[in-house]
Amino acid sequence: MEHVATESSPLPPLLSPEMETRSSSATVDLGGTRVAYWSYEPVRETPATRTILVIHGFRGDHHGLLRVVDQLPEMRLIMPDLPGFGVSGAFPPGGHSVNGYSRFVGDFMAALGLGPDTVLLGHSFGSIIASHFVADHPCAVTELILINPIAAPALEGPKGLMTKAAVLYYEAAARLPRGIGNALLRNQLIVRVMSEAMAKTRDKALRRFVHAQHSAYFSAFADRDSLLEAFKASVSSNVTEVAARLALPVLLVAGEKDEIATLPDQHKLLPLLPDGTLEVIPGVGHLIHYETPAPAAGFIRRFLEGHAA
Repeated sequence: MEHVATESSPLPPLLSPEMETRSSSATVDLGGTRVAYWSYEPVRETPATRTILVIHGFRGDHHGLLRVVDQLPEMRLIMPDLPGFGVSGAFPPGGHSVNGYSRFVGDFMAALGLGPDTVLLGHSFGSIIASHFVADHPCAVTELILINPIAAPALEGPKGLMTKAAVLYYEAAARLPRGIGNALLRNQLIVRVMSEAMAKTRDKALRRFVHAQHSAYFSAFADRDSLLEAFKASVSSNVTEVAARLALPVLLVAGEKDEIATLPDQHKLLPLLPDGTLEVIPGVGHLIHYETPAPAAGFIRRFLEGHAA
């Protein structure tokens, strides 16, 4: 597998100066797909230092979890842009399924030599990918952390109609002429409406930061077809499907006001896990990684201390 160094991205605001000194970036070729990833070394290693592999959510990339990384200076974190997102290439057609992304996690870990002492963390759609990977590879990692985990079918219940409308949106954008379809998918007004709906913070500076992040990175996808495949994967699976097979310590970090991965669904998921812990952050929705990184990092640190490798 080929590893190629890449140029570092400029750091967004609301991050400490230490982040620049911690970070490096590279690419790896996995079966013909060029995957970009970022590594964040610990500021100083301690007995608590662990390696955490981070899987981001739908239409995100590695930037989304940077504020959480910043709050874990003693940890080593590795964050790829999933194939089809950020600056990573796309899989061949048909590859952007939950199974396809699950295989990617295994291939990526093998390419980087990440062993079973690795901690796997998934946010939102990343929680589906990470949980399905662990269910199929029960000895691959030591602990599993799921932030804003997708715990219920998106096409059922009160959210079903909105989800079906979103499917039509992505399907229409994929069928329209390329220029029109891409313009629809990258429409900044639509991105802003989505961002306004998910943001719960009343802090004006933080709210501006959230909107700027979505504006800058939400439209960084490889092409319309891979985006449609990934979206259908994100709404057709959930963590509950494999919960009983997750025979390792699992931390769920949920937002009290999350309208996508609702708190009642997290309470239904918890008893299905053989060894699960649920932590709830008040006043936040589906953007824990942007709005409340400090309490999220605190729960992660406490969880890992309680399940030392």
